[in-house]
Amino acid sequence: MHCVSSKHSVMMVSFCQGALLLSLAAAMAVYADLKVDCGPDVVTLMWTESRPQADTSLLRLGNCFPTSFSAVKAYFYVDLTDCNFRRLVTGDALVYSNDLTYVASADSYNLAFTHPVVCAYERPKDWYATIYDPVFKTYSLGDLQFNIGLMNDDFSGPAESTRFPLGSIIPIMASVVQETHQPLLLLLEECVAATTPELYPESTMYPIISNKGCLLESVSSRSKFEPRQKSSEIRLSLQTFTFAMGEEVFIHCKLLAWDPNGLDSTKKACHFVEGHGWELLDNLAQSNLCDCCESKCKSRRQRSVASEKHGMVQKAVVGPFTITDVNS
Repeated sequence: MHCVSSKHSVMMVSFCQGALLLSLAAAMAVYADLKVDCGPDVVTLMWTESRPQADTSLLRLGNCFPTSFSAVKAYFYVDLTDCNFRRLVTGDALVYSNDLTYVASADSYNLAFTHPVVCAYERPKDWYATIYDPVFKTYSLGDLQFNIGLMNDDFSGPAESTRFPLGSIIPIMASVVQETHQPLLLLLEECVAATTPELYPESTMYPIISNKGCLLESVSSRSKFEPRQKSSEIRLSLQTFTFAMGEEVFIHCKLLAWDPNGLDSTKKACHFVEGHGWELLDNLAQSNLCDCCESKCKSRRQRSVASEKHGMVQKAVVGPFTITDVNS
């Protein structure tokens, strides 16, 4: 059952299956209903929107996208260990907190907002903290942790092989762990293939993503960005190419963690869709940010949550892997 229903600036407090749920309204008036159920391991959240022209697909719970949505409702069914929930142990209580946010575009009629959600449980006597063991190559920069790696076909685990026949798809996923940050959007700003684990001036390179987030390979192949599951992850389905066939290949990428509200022509993820042209992964309505993929992408504004000097950009390497000739 649903534990809480709140409107506008009303604070509701109730008990549900041993869990205390607090739902605090944003400082601005939010014209919607929020229902949350704190289960033992999962949280169910239903947002019913009444603001005109609001787009429920732009709601985020932490770094998670809605599980499903309609014109007026957004539904989240998520694990407490997912979506960037923050955990606090205090005395006999185990507290999980997160933020429901609305990511509005610059020209949107509706303003962005943040709506805190907190679930508190009685701490089990045998509870202990789990240890995260990443399966990707991991790069730490400040208090951010970037991960990148080759995945299996449905992105549910690491790749079972590093040999890919020509014409097949190489699934690649990157993520950023952001325990002390507001939700961040992870982008692939640049990726090139090379035959060495380090790039040198004399290295032969094959461009995959350039021009500040334009997936060049999508113009002439089946390569594409996959729909996001979390804002802090990005999934790339890369069709194999003839570069360095039979040799070890490394993909060198520049990962960029950025403000979800700060997309512009230099902070984006764009791929080419046959019959439609260049499309923006995170908001089709703003695909005009991809228009520069055919020329030179330059920023029109300086707004950001942090500069690159503050640890938002990380270089990373995927591989080695080998592209094989299907006829060999």
